Amino acid sequence: MRQTAPRVSAIRLFSVLSCLALLGPLAISTAKAGFFRNQAVGGVSIDAKGVLKNPTIQDMKQLREEIEAQLDAVPDGIDTALTMRKVSLRGLEEAMRQAGTRDVAELPDEIKYVAGLQRVQYILVYPEHQDIVLVGPAEGWRVSESGAVVGKTTGRPVLHLEDLIVAMRTVSAAEGPMSCSIDATAEGIQAMREFTGKQRVFSPQAVQGIAKALGPQQITISGVAENSHFARVLVAADYRMKRIAMQLEESPVPELPSFLSMLQNSRVKLGNMMPRWWIACDYEPLARSEDGLAWELRGRGARVMTEDDHIADDGTVTHTGQENPIAARWAETMTREYDALSKQDAVFGQLRNVMDISVVAALIHGENLLQRANCDIPILTGKKQDLALPSWNPPKSVDTQCSFVKRGREYLITASGGVEINPWRYASKSQVSPHVAQVRSETTGHGDRWWW
Repeated sequence: MRQTAPRVSAIRLFSVLSCLALLGPLAISTAKAGFFRNQAVGGVSIDAKGVLKNPTIQDMKQLREEIEAQLDAVPDGIDTALTMRKVSLRGLEEAMRQAGTRDVAELPDEIKYVAGLQRVQYILVYPEHQDIVLVGPAEGWRVSESGAVVGKTTGRPVLHLEDLIVAMRTVSAAEGPMSCSIDATAEGIQAMREFTGKQRVFSPQAVQGIAKALGPQQITISGVAENSHFARVLVAADYRMKRIAMQLEESPVPELPSFLSMLQNSRVKLGNMMPRWWIACDYEPLARSEDGLAWELRGRGARVMTEDDHIADDGTVTHTGQENPIAARWAETMTREYDALSKQDAVFGQLRNVMDISVVAALIHGENLLQRANCDIPILTGKKQDLALPSWNPPKSVDTQCSFVKRGREYLITASGGVEINPWRYASKSQVSPHVAQVRSETTGHGDRWWW
């Protein structure tokens, strides 16, 4: 007996996978980098209307070459890998002032990349020196294949000064989370339902029709300037997570398979539910000294979360608070492999970097550490607006992309997600630890340098 083709009614739609802007280092001046920063940075381009698309291979090659050509030689001392590089915020402020420019893009690389810091572990307060010192692993840097500035030996992305400035200025102005999401519109979901209702059999053309019916997805950025590099980090991490989950590209970490492959081998029913993932902060209570002059960030830094959304007939989406067991297993796997993933795909390390500095900024603001140290850093905090931050084309929308796998007579199609950073939740929780006081007492002076 001849087997009939699977009907489109067997399709289970979890949502849609979106493309978005990947970030890039600011190693070239605004005049020279205009096209590459906004049109071909880190794997995705953004036009003046905020539409996200993939750049060509030639664009990416030229981007990497431009960045490499503009990088300064790494200063002596910074090139050495250290587990505890110290960066004076007061000294960093003075270095920016003495650089004699009003454009972050024209600052020396050692300032733009915060002396090669790759994470922040300790925040040390020195009232006797009117200073706050950030401490963490660091080394010299190089340009990765994707155009990111990363550590020479570890491949971990370095901190960006402009992200630190945005974090410091943002927490002093508001106390809500910084987030991004990429979502299909209710009208698009309705159009997709109408399209699938007219199809009798499944085919690759049907998948293309679904993507066309859903139309452009909307990118929403909250709590942080949408034209900032910081915002692009949020959107880029969301994009990379979705592409890996939905099998649109191979995971760079073998231990992290796609969500679709996990689902294909399960019997979990979906119905009108779709899994949603987002990346959030994940810190243990901060360690602090008894006198509150030394602090330590503890924990993984980032965690992947999930819950099921319900899609109504009119296309509206409601969060249920429930978890699809396969989606939960995929989220746990990505969380477990996050560190390894960060070495292979710089955007995840960059996301954790902005999470670190957001918690640091919230801590400094919430505990009045600048006042306690009598440390005046008006450029970093935004009180003095004479240093211009680069303005990036804000990501606004992206065309829908679909992927699918076959499970029996069902065809399972794509996913959604986001990023949320709520640093105040973690900056307000701490435990006394003698260890951090010892770190502060053992941190020696630095002479006339702002890093050591």
